Amino acid sequence: MLAASLALVAGLVLLVGGGEFLVRGAVALAERAGLSQLLIGLTIVAFGTSAPELVASIEAVRSGAPAIAWGNIIGSNLANSLLILGLAAVIFPLAVERKPLWRDAGLALAVTASLYLGALANMIGTVAGIAALMLLAAYIVFAYFSERASGAAQKEARAAASDGEENAKATPLWRSVLYLIGGLASIGLGGEWLISGAVDIATYFGLSQTTIGLTIVAIGTSLPEAVTTIIAAMKKASAVALGNILGSNLFNLLLIGGVTALAAPNSMPAELISFGLPYLLAITAIMLFFAVTHYRVGRREGGVLLALFVVQLVFSVHSA
Repeated sequence: MLAASLALVAGLVLLVGGGEFLVRGAVALAERAGLSQLLIGLTIVAFGTSAPELVASIEAVRSGAPAIAWGNIIGSNLANSLLILGLAAVIFPLAVERKPLWRDAGLALAVTASLYLGALANMIGTVAGIAALMLLAAYIVFAYFSERASGAAQKEARAAASDGEENAKATPLWRSVLYLIGGLASIGLGGEWLISGAVDIATYFGLSQTTIGLTIVAIGTSLPEAVTTIIAAMKKASAVALGNILGSNLFNLLLIGGVTALAAPNSMPAELISFGLPYLLAITAIMLFFAVTHYRVGRREGGVLLALFVVQLVFSVHSA
């Protein structure tokens, strides 16, 4: 039990730390190659913050535990929408103003609903996985040109590009490569240790693999999103805080969900179909309401979101 706990904690540390170094190295190399900050943000940074969830899910499928992978996907989105957004709102109330947020929230709701309906019909297989990855690629292209057409986005991109040039010059090439390689190695090893420890703990306590994925693994792999969202809230960047959560949720559903569907077709656990997915669908609808109405997510609303997260945790553990 002690060995399993140590493996789980060490795996989380390696996953989160490795993801951070992966992003640093990749961004520095991309800036040297002359890529725009906007494209870097939509691809490399978004992928990097989702790397812990992706690696953990792939390792779970490889270890014969796809229930942990799906639990991690659904649980991470619930942690993002309830725990992280709730904490951010409690720290500093979020006033939603950025119009493009409705696009991300609407797509997240449509994808979540499609995943739920597909799971009910037992159709989350190879075709669904390919469709999810194609939709993600289309979303990135559309979001890139949509943001590029925005005058505010262009202004931010120019400012960020100026900073990026200075950062690229300040970071030696060898260090960028070292960050990239070290980050990849860390998340690979971390994913293996995390899943190994999680499976052993689930067996020891008699918990289902789905429950472990929904709770410990999901919360742990959501730490990068937690850090960036809370920092954005403290800097009063409400659009960045909510946009980071919505973007992460989309990457979880389309990238990680797509890969999981390809690697383990029709492996959605019944526990998620009966509670996890419908619960996430309802929460995603609330996120869309926030985005469309420019609703102010204050401390009271943040407290409600945190309470809803506790409800999800209690139900998940109790039903196990």
